[in-house]
Amino acid sequence: QVQLVESGGGLVQAGDSLRLSCEASGRTFSSYTTGWYTTGWFRQAPGKERAFVAALRFGSGNTYYADSVKGRFTISRDSAKNTVYLQMNSLKPEDTAAYYCAVGRSVFTTTNSVQYDYWGQGTQVTVSS
Repeated sequence: QVQLVESGGGLVQAGDSLRLSCEASGRTFSSYTTGWYTTGWFRQAPGKERAFVAALRFGSGNTYYADSVKGRFTISRDSAKNTVYLQMNSLKPEDTAAYYCAVGRSVFTTTNSVQYDYWGQGTQVTVSS
């Protein structure tokens, strides 16, 4: 069992940066050594479906990004702190959403939210123009 707690959201202006954190408890990231263990960030804006933002495979370290955030957002992990980060730069009003982190044991398609087993409660990011 894994518990995830996000933090770092807030209200910022367009062009600003934020770093979201997702701290895990219950199982350490260092034990995720097989190829399909994956952590991801998703976001959901009001009236819209939850959308993939970024993912990182624990085994290979490979990262994946939605086209809309590529070049602006970076996903990373600190295994010693059991924490995953999402660095968000050059924020735009369309990035406004609740952001959720997730962890999956057998994530074959990183963009598919159904394949993630554990979810945090979300943190709100609001970008004003």
